[in-house]
Amino acid sequence: MPGIHITDIEAAINYWREKKPSPDGITLAPELRALAEVYALMIFYHEDEADEKSFPPQALAAWRAWYDTTADTPCIAICSTSQGDALCKG
Repeated sequence: MPGIHITDIEAAINYWREKKPSPDGITLAPELRALAEVYALMIFYHEDEADEKSFPPQALAAWRAWYDTTADTPCIAICSTSQGDALCKG
C-alpha cells in the first residue's frame, strides 16, 4: 500500500477512541497515542497522505487492526482484482 490517507487515520483514531476510551479523560490508549503522533505530524507538515513504511510499528499495527475491521466495498469499474490483487477492498 503506497499511502494511507489522513481520513483513514482519523477513522482509525475514532475506532480506537470508541474501542478503548480514556479512563480518566486525559490518558490515551497506546494505539491512540501512536496514531495521534502520526496524525499530528501529518497536520504539521500539511500532508494528506503518509507512507505506511514511515509509520512507527505500533501506529501501523493499530491502523492495520482498524483496517481489518472495515467491510469490503463493492468493486466497480476497474477493480484492483482485475489487476491481479487477491482481495478487493474497493
